[in-house]
Amino acid sequence: MSIARRADGKWRARYRGPGGREVARHFDRKADAQQWLDEVMPVVRAGGDPSIREQQDRTTVAQWGETWLEGHGANRTRTVRQARVHLAHINAAFGDMPLREVKPSHVRAWVAALKKQGFAPSYVYSLHRRLSQIMTDAIHDELLDRNPCSRRTSPRSATQRPFVPSTEQVWALHDAFPGHLRPAVLLGAFVGLRTGEACGLRVQDLDVERGLVNPMYQYPQEPLKGDSHRTSLPVPPELMDQLVASVQRWGSDYVVSDGRGRQICPRTIDRAMIEARREAGLPKEFRFHDLRHYLASLLISQGLDVKVVQYRLRHAAATTTLNVYAHLWPESDESARAVIGDVIAQRAAQSRSPSRSAIAAHHQRRPGLDPGGPTLRR
Repeated sequence: MSIARRADGKWRARYRGPGGREVARHFDRKADAQQWLDEVMPVVRAGGDPSIREQQDRTTVAQWGETWLEGHGANRTRTVRQARVHLAHINAAFGDMPLREVKPSHVRAWVAALKKQGFAPSYVYSLHRRLSQIMTDAIHDELLDRNPCSRRTSPRSATQRPFVPSTEQVWALHDAFPGHLRPAVLLGAFVGLRTGEACGLRVQDLDVERGLVNPMYQYPQEPLKGDSHRTSLPVPPELMDQLVASVQRWGSDYVVSDGRGRQICPRTIDRAMIEARREAGLPKEFRFHDLRHYLASLLISQGLDVKVVQYRLRHAAATTTLNVYAHLWPESDESARAVIGDVIAQRAAQSRSPSRSAIAAHHQRRPGLDPGGPTLRR
């Protein structure tokens, strides 16, 4: 390690890095040369390479995003596509900034700007969560020391109560669908399948003898992720009969087909939904996914507990079920009120009917009364 003045007036600072390789930089001032050496020498003495650390310090959000996305590529096509869209929003705000220069104040300003641009609260929340995920992985790669994203920079997660159709509206929707697509409504409202799962359900996934629907794939033929999504769902024989009758009528390897034996895509259901929901008197925001909300409300109205509803909707955790459907258990307030009321009533009854020992003690405190009875002493 040394500092020397060159003939051109520059100050040359140098050190020997890993493997004896000489590294040098030139500065206008000696103080700057000394500061640089003071910064790199602790890394050298620890056996590290300061040049690599300097390169890491210059890594921008966009550069790290591309590296991160390569590692993310093993996920589903839809998941990777969504990550690319999120990264486009992130790069628009932070792409040219070095990772280490992104501060919590920058993140808060970005969240506020997204809200002003009219993005839905749930989408702003998703973008912030993606940025936090990318920054956390940068920490694991030792590109960052701390994540600029936290609860203090995060927007609130949108908590919107789902629209729940009535039973009459569900059957009206079913009848308004083309005949070959009606099994999709049955699968959504009474089995709880999502759009892609209904389109991917094969005839071999129906266990007619045991009355089970075994969802395994979503459109086109992507295996469902997570054990909870692949849960076997028991259905009543009346529903299984309707599904089997539809398969026999339209002749396909899929429970929901195009009427000529071919698999349909989710967009086909979405297009059919536009006219069908109008005939059923449902709002234009109503989606196929909302049929799952009907199933949840149906089960809850019959007194089934949260674990049963969680199982039928194939949520990974009961907290997910409660976050979405807790308001559909209104009778819990009345039940709690009744339990507390019973305790208070019992206490009041005991106060109105004191024990014999309590009566005797009361008489002893009043000398004019005989403990054995209310007659006066002479």
